[in-house]
Amino acid sequence: MLPITEIAARLGLSDDLLEPYGRAIAKIRLEVLDRFPKQRGKLILVTAITPTTSGEGKTVNTIGITQGLVKLGHHAVAALREPSLGPVFGMKGGATGGGQASLVPLDKINLHFTGDFHAITAAHNLLAALLDTHLHFGNDLRINPQEILWPRCMDMNDRALRRIATGLGGRESGPARETGFVITAASEIMAILALSEGRADLRQRLSRIVVGFNYDGAPVTAADLKAVGPMMVLLNDAVLPNLVQTTEGAPAIVHCGPFANIAHGTSSVLAQRIGLHLADYVVNETGFAADLGAEKFFDLVMPMCGHVPAAAAVIVTLKALRAQGGAPDGPLDSGFPNLARHLDNLKRWGVPVVIALNRFPADTDADLDQVMSYCRSIGAEVALAEGYSKGGAGMTELAQKLVTAAASSDPAAVTPIYSAAQTLEEKITAVATQVYGAARVSFKPAAKTRLAKLGALGYGTLPVCIAKTQYSFTDDPKQMGAPSGWTLNVGDVTLSAGAGFVVAIAGSMMLMPGLGKVPQAQKLDVDDQGAVIGMDY
Repeated sequence: MLPITEIAARLGLSDDLLEPYGRAIAKIRLEVLDRFPKQRGKLILVTAITPTTSGEGKTVNTIGITQGLVKLGHHAVAALREPSLGPVFGMKGGATGGGQASLVPLDKINLHFTGDFHAITAAHNLLAALLDTHLHFGNDLRINPQEILWPRCMDMNDRALRRIATGLGGRESGPARETGFVITAASEIMAILALSEGRADLRQRLSRIVVGFNYDGAPVTAADLKAVGPMMVLLNDAVLPNLVQTTEGAPAIVHCGPFANIAHGTSSVLAQRIGLHLADYVVNETGFAADLGAEKFFDLVMPMCGHVPAAAAVIVTLKALRAQGGAPDGPLDSGFPNLARHLDNLKRWGVPVVIALNRFPADTDADLDQVMSYCRSIGAEVALAEGYSKGGAGMTELAQKLVTAAASSDPAAVTPIYSAAQTLEEKITAVATQVYGAARVSFKPAAKTRLAKLGALGYGTLPVCIAKTQYSFTDDPKQMGAPSGWTLNVGDVTLSAGAGFVVAIAGSMMLMPGLGKVPQAQKLDVDDQGAVIGMDY
């Protein structure tokens, strides 16, 4: 690892714009945008086809593309989300790439990093504590305990905390009520921090958080509870993006970590913006497949911040194609309809696309050629992605194709699929029918009632964030391929007024994951010298 000041210097950052966290990590001060006021770079979005449980390598390829661009002589920076302890100790393990396309130091980034997740968790739970304290001391705001929206959170998978009772043991421990936990990645504070343009915007967004409704049906906000100042104190350092490096010394800005299946799924607006002001290309990872991470970027993030992707890389693996065909050892072409739908969706948003065929060691040339031939037959640009084994040298063809695609893109052609003027139901239906391939949407009575109430309160102009399984276009994780004629079932709706969107929960999606029978936690340890064992990709 190079000193982080050397990585910063490659971006033109002087020491006074850094807050070092040791030798290899630093936070970037927000004054950088005053020092570099003009955008110079183009945004490349990284997404994928519908993944398997182990993921298809978006982080590896985001890092690899960045390294490939650097190999070609461009100034490039990766914009990545911070890992959550939930997946690190749960199903997927570390989230810092792998092989020759990794972030370093991987153990620090995967674990406590610079404390951003802890700060978000603390700010979220402070607001919950202030809310319960207000109820305990007389409830002057007349908050209806049956209409409290604000849960608690923690950054760990724990299904036992999804629904809990708090305040048991009498008045001194009260008030007694039902509530629950969400994982920190699904906290509205996480979304707020990720979407904020700076401290002033962060303050405004925190003040707009709706914690519940009073007995008259009016919203009660974090500002009403006088919670904004103390939350700002907890988030004061967390708002600063984090600078690290890849295995080849390319810069990476890693900040915030909303999941794409239960939140909006991309790195912070500030991380992207700083990159766009400092580099020729910003390679920005979005979570899970294009029906989730990419959809939420185009329809939710892009209209808020104005960052328009110039090109998109779609990660494809042989394993995912076979899985989408219905059998792990089945024919590759049975998964082609899934790939085709993702490509059609991206074309509908108006962004040029290059397919990145992520090569694994056991993949045969014949199978890879079959996929590449199919891609060319439908007029799609495609290149092998070999960043894991070869680093930037294995990504230069893909990187060059993305540069070419970005050069010919028309920002005016890249548009969301719905407008702010449409109703919340119409927006959900647009995503379901135009992106997922559903024929219709069924809203449970509770969801329908909540949507009507939010519309009446003036929140109908907000975009929607659909919480849905990442393993299928549908709300059923067992439905593979590209099904059509089905019904999306929306069971609940929540308001994220501070973040600026409405969350529709589809199917049996949970905002607090659970650990598997054999979690990754059982593979992790520390040796006698203090080195972490088992935290590889």
